[in-house]
Amino acid sequence: MKKRFKWEPPALMILVLALGAWLVIAAKSRYANVKPAEGARVVELRMGNARGVIEVTQTGSKDDLDRFRILLRNGFASEPMNVTQFESAFGKQTLQEVTQAGDNFLFKLFNITSWASMAWIAVGFGGQLVFSARFIVQWLASERERRSVVPEAFWWLSLFGGVTMFTYFVWRQDFVGVLGQSSGLVIYGRNIRLIHKQRVRETEATPASE
Repeated sequence: MKKRFKWEPPALMILVLALGAWLVIAAKSRYANVKPAEGARVVELRMGNARGVIEVTQTGSKDDLDRFRILLRNGFASEPMNVTQFESAFGKQTLQEVTQAGDNFLFKLFNITSWASMAWIAVGFGGQLVFSARFIVQWLASERERRSVVPEAFWWLSLFGGVTMFTYFVWRQDFVGVLGQSSGLVIYGRNIRLIHKQRVRETEATPASE
């Protein structure tokens, strides 16, 4: 008897892809009105319910290197402020955090502006590490059996790593990364379910064979 093609997995793939695309596009659209100057450095800003960025540009002057502007998501853009004006408005600690963000090697390396973003980078690295570890597990299992096998742990590591990477790419607003993980998440989960169903069938068949 020919088995019916399961339409649920491809439908779920499309749903996950649509969810990822919506999350990325929605995140980008929230900052559609924020338009920093070309070459400027931006630092995320949150003041109460207001969200936006602090734009930092260099004037080239020896006495006053930086200029600051507040750009909010609602389209508001403040007049440029020098260091003294910015410190007077936001305090010395905020000034130090904003200016030092541009001098941090890790921040420059990963193109981020805060330690909170560094936590997301760690999430991305963790997901990639788990994602890569699945191949080591599969290789060790194959060496043990002296044949090519795919253990259940391979699919669990794939699922956990895939979910982590999917979340990271959404934060990065990287649609290519989201697209790459969307179909995989469904496939990993589907394989885990099929393994579980096979075990149930084998368990139910054991008494009958005896």
